[in-house]
Amino acid sequence: MKKHLISDDKKRKLALKYENKRIILKSIFKNSNLFKTTRWNASLLLTEDCYKNTTKIRLVNRCIFTGRKGKFRQSYRFSRLMFLNLARNGLINGIRKSTW
Repeated sequence: MKKHLISDDKKRKLALKYENKRIILKSIFKNSNLFKTTRWNASLLLTEDCYKNTTKIRLVNRCIFTGRKGKFRQSYRFSRLMFLNLARNGLINGIRKSTW
């Protein structure tokens, strides 16, 4: 699972690095006031192989402890199993196992 975390970290860094460039190319492509050749070149740059790994869609939300895919909630960055384990041990503030 560690290799998944490393590759996910690389993808996140690439996405952050090329985010501004992708936004600029998208705005050029969508601008109808520009020449068609300029817009066409922008769309060709966006579809190149080097830019495919820079999209945010390819990012996978993974648990920071185990590397599992499913995140429990937006506010926590770990899986449901780790959330349950940490809640049982009382390591998450404000959450404890309830019994009734």
